[in-house]
Amino acid sequence: MPRKIRFYASGIPSHIVQRGNNKQACFFCDDDYGFYIKALSEALIDNNVKLHAFVLMTNHVHLLMTPNDHQGISKVMQSVGRKYVRYINGIYNRTGTLWEGRHKASLIDSERYFLICQRYIELNPVRAGIVDVPSDYTWSSYQHNGVGKIIRCITPHDEYLKLGHSTQSRLENYRILFSQAISVEHIQNIRECLIHNFPFGDKQFKAQLEQTLAVKLGQLKQGRPVNEVNK
Repeated sequence: MPRKIRFYASGIPSHIVQRGNNKQACFFCDDDYGFYIKALSEALIDNNVKLHAFVLMTNHVHLLMTPNDHQGISKVMQSVGRKYVRYINGIYNRTGTLWEGRHKASLIDSERYFLICQRYIELNPVRAGIVDVPSDYTWSSYQHNGVGKIIRCITPHDEYLKLGHSTQSRLENYRILFSQAISVEHIQNIRECLIHNFPFGDKQFKAQLEQTLAVKLGQLKQGRPVNEVNK
């Protein structure tokens, strides 16, 4: 079966998911999370990619990034993957695969869906039943975007900056967004887009991407069950 092709475009954010092999753990203690963030921060700088949101779960990661060119995100994921696997194998005296194949990716329509996707990522620990509210989870960009803790590898997206004219007003308005549940339809669509590497956006966004990338992109089919990406 041929591998699904992933597409990236300069200035267009992408939602990335990478899972542990066979859904097994890829983080085992706080030092592991810290090393991953360090490796990610270095790769972002080296490849001129902006990180807007993330969550590091026990057996997978979600990242929301905007590249400066079509190769930037792939280079970031390759760099982080290599460094982190070497670190884990060295610390825990193990060998073999850590990640479950290639990461999944979905281009995001910024104007309509960016903040929905960012909230989806930061609510992951809540949906998983680990915490009651996103602020209680340490390894998430909500600590920066909703609490105000400085996380240096985070670059706020323009849609986030539109939430207010000051840091405090943006934090307050962002927290208000979390009082509204993300619709079941949006959650299903986000997961479906990740599974199939489809763009998360409307028909106009898809058409613009196809023109920019000179490729034919897939699209969602109503009522299709979601089985592979469940968090």
